[in-house]
Amino acid sequence: MKLIHLSDLHLGKRLNEFSLYDDQKYILEEITQKIFAQAPDAVVIAGDVYDKAVPPAEAMQLFDAFLTKLAERKICVFIISGNHDSAERLAFGSRLMEQSRVFFADAYEGKEQKFTLQDEYGPVNIFLLPYIKPILVKRLLAEEEAQQILTHHQAVEWAVKQLHINTKERNLLVAHQFVTGAQKCDSETVFVGGIDNVGADVFADFDYVALGHIHSPQQIGESNIFYCGTPLKYSFSEAEQQKNLNLIELGVKGKITTKLLPLQPLRELRKIKGTYDEVMRKSFYQDFPADQEGRLQDFFHITLTDEEHIPDAVLRLRSVYKNLLQLEYDNKRTRTEQKFTAVSQLKQKTGLQLFAEFYELQNNQPLTLEQEEFLRGLMEKMEEEG
Repeated sequence: MKLIHLSDLHLGKRLNEFSLYDDQKYILEEITQKIFAQAPDAVVIAGDVYDKAVPPAEAMQLFDAFLTKLAERKICVFIISGNHDSAERLAFGSRLMEQSRVFFADAYEGKEQKFTLQDEYGPVNIFLLPYIKPILVKRLLAEEEAQQILTHHQAVEWAVKQLHINTKERNLLVAHQFVTGAQKCDSETVFVGGIDNVGADVFADFDYVALGHIHSPQQIGESNIFYCGTPLKYSFSEAEQQKNLNLIELGVKGKITTKLLPLQPLRELRKIKGTYDEVMRKSFYQDFPADQEGRLQDFFHITLTDEEHIPDAVLRLRSVYKNLLQLEYDNKRTRTEQKFTAVSQLKQKTGLQLFAEFYELQNNQPLTLEQEEFLRGLMEKMEEEG
C-alpha cells in the first residue's frame, strides 16, 4: 500500500506581512501533480491545515480546490486538526465529504477514529488523533483521574490507550504533537517549560507515525516516527532545508519503505551577507531569478557588514531586492554590544529556566522547590487555557 504524508500547510500565513497566497497556490499545485504521478492509495494530512483558527476566505478556497482535485481522482484523504486549526471548523461538512473519500477527524472527545484500507497483504488501520493537550483529556475524566493528567505526554498516552490496536495488523497513526528529540525551527509555536513534549515510547505499537507540528523534515531516532515538515519555508532558520513529501510504502507486516519527494517553491528564502556596495553590485545577484523589471523575486534576509549605518537602507535595497524581509548589521559595533545572553542560548532554555535565572539575578538566591513547583503548575495551566 502506498501513502503520501504531508502536514503544516499553514494556509493563509503571511511572512513578515508579505502575502504567501501565490506561493501556497503554486506549491499545492506541485503537490497535486506529485500525488497524481505516484497514484497513492491515500494521502494523510497531519494537522495545521490553516495558520489561524479562523482562516481567511482565500485560504479556505485554496484548500477546497486542492481537495476537489484529489476527490476527482478518487484518492482517499485523511485529515486531522493541529494546534493552529479549529477542529470544529476544519471538520465542518465532514459527513458529506466522506462520500468523496475525504475524511476529517472530529474534535477530540475521547473516541477512537479509525479507518481501514485493504491491500493484498490484508488490512491497514489508519488512526486519526487530532492535536491533544491536557485540558482536552481532563474534561473527559473524573476529578481524581483528571488530576493525574498534567503534561502532553500523559494526555497523549491516555488517548493512545483508548485505541484498539491489533498489533498483528499494520497500523498507522496520524497525529500532531511535539515528540521529544525533534529538532525545532523559528516558525513553530512551542510552549514554555517543555510541557508539550511527548515521549516516542507512546507510539511503540504503530508501524508508521505520520506527524505534524515540527516544520523540519526528520525521523525520530531509529523509529518509524516521521515529521514530513512544511511544504514551504516559513522562517529563515529553514533557508537551507529541502522541503519534501513523504512517500510511504507498506508491504507485509514489518516491511516499510519511505522516500522523499522534493518540492520546489515559487520563491526561495535566501540569506545573503556583504557590504551595501557588494550586495547592490549586479554581479553579486545576477544569478537569482528576477522579474521583467530586474527586481529579484525571492524573499531575502540581508546582513550588511558596513561599519557605518546606511541611510534609508531598506528602501534602497528594495529597489533590487523587492521582497526584502529582514535587514541587520554585523560589524564591530553590533558584535561588541553587551547582551545578557546570546539568542541561540535563549532558544535552548525553557521558560521555567529563564524565569529561575531572572529570579536569582534579582534576589541573589535561587527558587525554592515549592516556588519551582508552583511556577511549573502555573505555566501548565496558562498553556492549557491558552
